[in-house]
Amino acid sequence: MRNAKARTVPTDPTLLDQILEPGRLSVAFQPIFEVGAREPQLFGLECLIRGPAGTNGARPAVLFEYVRRKRAEAVTDRACVAAALAEAGKLKVVPRLSLNVHASTLGRDPEFPAFVLENARKASIPVERLVVEIVEHSPPLDGPGFRRSLAELREAGVAIALDDVGLGQSNYKMILDVRPDIYKLDRYLVAGALNDPYRQIILDSLARMVRRLEARAVAEGVEDSQELVAVESAGIDLVQGFIFARPLPRTELEETGFLTGRAPDVGRL
Repeated sequence: MRNAKARTVPTDPTLLDQILEPGRLSVAFQPIFEVGAREPQLFGLECLIRGPAGTNGARPAVLFEYVRRKRAEAVTDRACVAAALAEAGKLKVVPRLSLNVHASTLGRDPEFPAFVLENARKASIPVERLVVEIVEHSPPLDGPGFRRSLAELREAGVAIALDDVGLGQSNYKMILDVRPDIYKLDRYLVAGALNDPYRQIILDSLARMVRRLEARAVAEGVEDSQELVAVESAGIDLVQGFIFARPLPRTELEETGFLTGRAPDVGRL
């Protein structure tokens, strides 16, 4: 009997393989503006990740839901942070940068703070311009490890933000555990707030709490002038949303002039 020649069966890469492959993640930047009596001034940029083009993971919601199902938050967060900082390092002017990180990553990966700092160094980005924005759909599994990571980041000069305040795991317990410098108030609280007394009262209550804690509040997802009036009336002076700018690739962001002081064109009531 002749020996059968071994056949090599091609193995298609999984979505996770593609996510972790160098160069497959892309970065968009969404400006956060400080509003008030003056023209809006750029406060910082949130670094947003897009998954591999041509896959279901190109959509952020699908990408990160898949990552959570695979329990691959830590390795994916490393890839996202590396991609975001490398791209941000190419900006002609580097403002404050917000990096989204799962709370579980900070709890499970004790070397993650050092990884963030090293990638900032490689990109020549001052550590003091970094904000680690905690996103979560489940609580951190290692509370002591989570707190140690936060302390290490803070000691290095990194600010801490808590995303989606008012919804899900971004509750009072998480506020007490994180003690954030920046509170990102979820769009659900902002949508239609000018004509909704319940939302007005909640925004006002959160804004007063944040001020008493000597922190800053960002209203997320502000889309029109009425919502802008509502959040400003509550005393919230940091705003992020389509009313100012959608997430933009680096080259398009630089063309707007926001990084050099140009104010966005916003109509107000």
